[in-house]
Amino acid sequence: MTIELKHSQTAHCENGAAINLLRYHGLDISEPMAFGIGSGLFFTYLPFIKMINIPVTSFRPLPGMIFKRLANTLGVEIFRKKFRDPQESMKALDHALDQGIPVGLQVGAFHLTYFPRPYRFHFNVHNIVVYGRENGHYRISDSVMEEPVSLTCEELMRVRWSRGAFEPRGRMYFPVKIPDRIDLPSAVIKGIRRNCREMLTIPFPFFGVKGIRYVSRKIRKWPKKLGEKKADLYLGNFIRMQEEIGTGGAGFRFVYAAFLQEASDVLDKPRLMELSHEMTEDGDRWRAMATIAGRIIKKRNSGHETYEAVSAILWEIADREQHIFSELKKAVS
Repeated sequence: MTIELKHSQTAHCENGAAINLLRYHGLDISEPMAFGIGSGLFFTYLPFIKMINIPVTSFRPLPGMIFKRLANTLGVEIFRKKFRDPQESMKALDHALDQGIPVGLQVGAFHLTYFPRPYRFHFNVHNIVVYGRENGHYRISDSVMEEPVSLTCEELMRVRWSRGAFEPRGRMYFPVKIPDRIDLPSAVIKGIRRNCREMLTIPFPFFGVKGIRYVSRKIRKWPKKLGEKKADLYLGNFIRMQEEIGTGGAGFRFVYAAFLQEASDVLDKPRLMELSHEMTEDGDRWRAMATIAGRIIKKRNSGHETYEAVSAILWEIADREQHIFSELKKAVS
């Protein structure tokens, strides 16, 4: 049994799962629009929580939040559930598929057998959509892959119950009811306002613009405090999370710039188009920082390409984003 689901590639897996599920139910929105309404752009640096012995860095909210916020803001009723038992989670999946419902799943990436080896690392917040089951294999739309793929029942259960930070615990989700009418302008404004609050006003130093400044201060001290080898490891992971973990590059800044471009048309606000250009320039600075960091790690850096230089660019980026989100807040007030 296979459900007729249109597979499409996207920059980010949760965006991809969300829009593929919504399109199946007749609600066709772009990836940038889903990301923006879901207030997907964020920054977190948590030195006291470590994954593979490296502090957690994230450029997005908690797993599942983009889909939940997107659905709630659009008025879409959804089903979301975690489980205590692997067999129970597979029975629930099979029951949904038997009813003709494609299902979003949170999975671990390390044991995804269809992934190229360089993609397979311990990352438990990857998202896929299961849309069929035949001869012991599940049909899967993974927005990272060019074509649909498949896993055996044992392989799928293993990735649904991968161990470590942010364990999926069989998490599954899907839309239940799409409203007859979508108020897209209202949803866009709500998404922007929420993103402004989270980037500007969380009263802790690890999040949003404050978090970027916090890590800027830390990076400058890494070589002396941690030693060259560990400092390179920390910096490499930071860049990996920014450029390679499904962000579309620059920690989602290019995706958010595309959202602001669409939002400008939806709300008929030319100011959002101007801020879209500024966000693209901001993304370019993130990428320039990553280029220098890569040269440092590979020992190909010139004399001025140092940890201090990386720190300085991050501080500049924090200033840029303070300005952009402050202006965004005014634009939709």
